Amino acid sequence: MTTMLHLVNKSPGERNSLDSCLRLAKAGSAVLLLEDGVYAAMANATSAEAVTACMGKLIFYVLGPDVSARGLDDVPLLDGINVVDYGGFVDLVVEHDTAQSWL
Repeated sequence: MTTMLHLVNKSPGERNSLDSCLRLAKAGSAVLLLEDGVYAAMANATSAEAVTACMGKLIFYVLGPDVSARGLDDVPLLDGINVVDYGGFVDLVVEHDTAQSWL
């Protein structure tokens, strides 16, 4: 089975990249929220319900350094979001057959 890593770097309030990703990603895929995409990992995000609804079929990650860079270290993340560092980002790319960036 081919596994895909989906990279979402746009804020859910700025673009519909996350919505498109969640709608089209196949079960078992991984979603990495990075850059402004990290806002979707916050428990109080407008997209929290959509992300939570997909947790059974997708595995979610957030890039910790991008959370810190936006001053969000004290904001609670959604339950089920896995925090990775840059090394973890590289591991995710290596572990998956393909990567799709959502612009």
